[in-house]
Amino acid sequence: MSENFENLVKLPADPVAKLLSHANVLLKTPLQSPPSAAAGVVLKELYDKEALVDLLRLLGVLLPPRERVWWACMAARDYIGPRSDKDPASLSCSEAWVRDPSEENRDAARLTLDHAYIDDDTVNCALSVLYAPGTLGPGDLNQYPAPAGASEAAAFAMNMVALSQLSDKFEEHGRILVARALDIARGGNGQGRAKAANPDPGNEKEEA
Repeated sequence: MSENFENLVKLPADPVAKLLSHANVLLKTPLQSPPSAAAGVVLKELYDKEALVDLLRLLGVLLPPRERVWWACMAARDYIGPRSDKDPASLSCSEAWVRDPSEENRDAARLTLDHAYIDDDTVNCALSVLYAPGTLGPGDLNQYPAPAGASEAAAFAMNMVALSQLSDKFEEHGRILVARALDIARGGNGQGRAKAANPDPGNEKEEA
């Protein structure tokens, strides 16, 4: 399987090394790409080296906040299934924030963290929402910076949970997670369809 690492219009133009430093993230895979290398170059190198975990870790750093949360929500849907009245609140509130990234929806996602079951890994979606603007939370907490890379780490964690939940097809699903992020990075909705101006949480996959 070959991936296209061009036209990643949603990703920042800054060198990957700088972005990793700001997010307090260290890749485990030794890179030959220079410190000035842009996203597409480093992503392709990791892909060619089959460094799936570092590839997902870096994609979590590179995707913009709203797109990053949507990517995490899609990963949760991979094992939770299509929307229903049994959805974990953290997931449904995070999807609501993607549709409307208001402070009200951000606070709703935050509140789900206090009531989630201990085995509810979709709290990673809510954590990614909570820290997405780069602060500790809505209201008075907006004056305090979030931990470096907190939203990014939560989105990465959600994708790793999806991989573990579908471990019988680890490599196949890993490729899906990467392809999904790249589609979002090109301006798509994560499902490989026509480019969309914004992520569309109303279009979950019918089969999960």
